[in-house]
Amino acid sequence: MAKIRKNPIIAVAQIRYFDTKEKHNVAKIKKYIAKAAKAKADIILFPETCIHKYNYLKFDDLLIKEICQACKTNKIWTIVTDTFTQNRRHYKISLLIDRQGKIRGRYKKINLCDDEVTPGSKIFTYQTDFAKIGIVICWDLAFPELFAKMKKAGAEIIFIPSYWCYEQPAYAKNHKEKEKQLLKSLLMSRAFENLFFVAYSNPLPGEPDVVSYSAIVGPHRVIKDITTKEGMITSQVNLKEIKKFTKIYPNK
Repeated sequence: MAKIRKNPIIAVAQIRYFDTKEKHNVAKIKKYIAKAAKAKADIILFPETCIHKYNYLKFDDLLIKEICQACKTNKIWTIVTDTFTQNRRHYKISLLIDRQGKIRGRYKKINLCDDEVTPGSKIFTYQTDFAKIGIVICWDLAFPELFAKMKKAGAEIIFIPSYWCYEQPAYAKNHKEKEKQLLKSLLMSRAFENLFFVAYSNPLPGEPDVVSYSAIVGPHRVIKDITTKEGMITSQVNLKEIKKFTKIYPNK
């Protein structure tokens, strides 16, 4: 493995789903992979359930192979998430694909919310060539114990593909704006609680209750975010800040 970079560049794609005649999003995913590579990003994160509109996928599906080839061509890490079939069961799974186009890890969503799939049971961390990272999916964000376990395992950046919706009874009005504020507070809390970086990706709404908000967050602030439009954000993060914050907050 190459020497680990200490100032990796993270890309987060907030994309609109299935807005072409195709029943899958692979052309758009490949477009943003190339765009992130051009921006010299080490990794790009896509939202939850971003690949196919209807089908349950398999790990050797041709669509997955296309995405892997795009990673190899552009020499970039990528996280894509969808519903996969494994051992006759369905799981919501994030795939971590490396710069050579190889699948290096699979995280199964643990905490379900209206997902008609089998829950996973194990946290996921992996040492890449730019940082030790962790992955959770959407509703997992509401469970701080998962993040604490990844911190204990040495994670420096957590990636969260998501398809976050608001609950109608939760607010009397201004649902999306209030839910966006909730998301910000959750992301900042997870980053500060554990003194690491968090990257979060939602899609642009296909459903009326989806909250289009994506962000890259550090222990003290939202570094960069995007809302209400399709696009990509990038930011270089300094992993040495983790040590700095650990000295400031030694009991964390």
